[in-house]
Amino acid sequence: MSDHDNANLREELVRWIPNLRAFALSLTQSAQHSDDLVQDTLVKALSNLDKFQQGTNLRAWLFTILRNSFYNDIRYKKYHQTAPLDDVDPVNLEFRATQDKYIEFKDVLKGLGGLVPEQREAIILIAAEGLSYEEAAAVCNCPVGTVKSRLSRARQRLEEYVNGDKMLPERVQ
Repeated sequence: MSDHDNANLREELVRWIPNLRAFALSLTQSAQHSDDLVQDTLVKALSNLDKFQQGTNLRAWLFTILRNSFYNDIRYKKYHQTAPLDDVDPVNLEFRATQDKYIEFKDVLKGLGGLVPEQREAIILIAAEGLSYEEAAAVCNCPVGTVKSRLSRARQRLEEYVNGDKMLPERVQ
């Protein structure tokens, strides 16, 4: 890879930081943990730029690194018993919107937090980030049909939650 290609790749990588932060926040449910996860992702990406294949989707590559880092951290913490896995910090955000929109947005955020991680990442990758089913499947390392199923269940559960129906725990396939 030439120095020019490397510089362009670094510029494009910086462009995806806000998207990485949003995806990390959806996974961790914690602003502090999501920032740490994004930083870890960027360090790994920069140190492995030579492994990125030109012409492929940089965003999907970055999301895959972030997702793998997230689940590797969970496995590490579970194995080493360093912290409870369900110790989730609340997301502290400031909103400048009408009260109705604020309440609706808080409901959606709370509903997202109630989804199982696989459903939450499917809805974030596809609905919020605009990845195709195929790209999301590559990031999640699962078949396209599984991503479609997770997305469908996530949308249904979010709609039920926002409409006032009780969200019930669901088993992940």
